[in-house]
Amino acid sequence: MPRALQVPATAFSRSFGKYRDEVHSVGVIEITSHDRVVGAYISAKELEHFNALKKRERQVIRVEDADDELIEAIKNARWGEISE
Repeated sequence: MPRALQVPATAFSRSFGKYRDEVHSVGVIEITSHDRVVGAYISAKELEHFNALKKRERQVIRVEDADDELIEAIKNARWGEISE
């Protein structure tokens, strides 16, 4: 998974138009202040993905109701790795 672009908060606010266009190709822009991430700006695609994950976070799935895609994702999951 590609690393998010990190941008200082002052540069982000000064050049928002540039980053508004760039977020479509990078997916996530991390906003930093004093060398630490204080927030993020995400593309519409990433927002859709985030909302789907949040929805599933609250969803209870019984094993017998899980589809093949979910079963494969569980089988192939590795600790500490972010899935796509």
